Amino acid sequence: MDNRTIETLEETLRQAMLNSDIAVLDELIADDLVWTMHTGQVVDKQFDLNAHRSGIFKFTKLEISDRQIHSYGDCVVVTLRADLAGTLSGEPFAATYRFTRVWLQRQNRWQIIAGHVS
Repeated sequence: MDNRTIETLEETLRQAMLNSDIAVLDELIADDLVWTMHTGQVVDKQFDLNAHRSGIFKFTKLEISDRQIHSYGDCVVVTLRADLAGTLSGEPFAATYRFTRVWLQRQNRWQIIAGHVS
């Protein structure tokens, strides 16, 4: 697996998150996603899409650093640091988080199957 593929997908994801692009997020996120929020709440794909669709999540800044890509064949683990700003449920926020995303290749396409933010 070429890391450039995942780097491109990660940048597409970043832009989709900044723009709340539901169609792109829907393509990049697996239907059976398991995601652990910074609060400890475990959510699914529909939670994430609905949060963007409804405006609960609205990002104005999403800067990535310290990205590491670990390839395991049809599975890739990405860790990174993200400096975020925007609004959450209408309240402004700015914070730095660490993300772990698991990309899985199924049926010739890569999607996020699991992850964690803290």
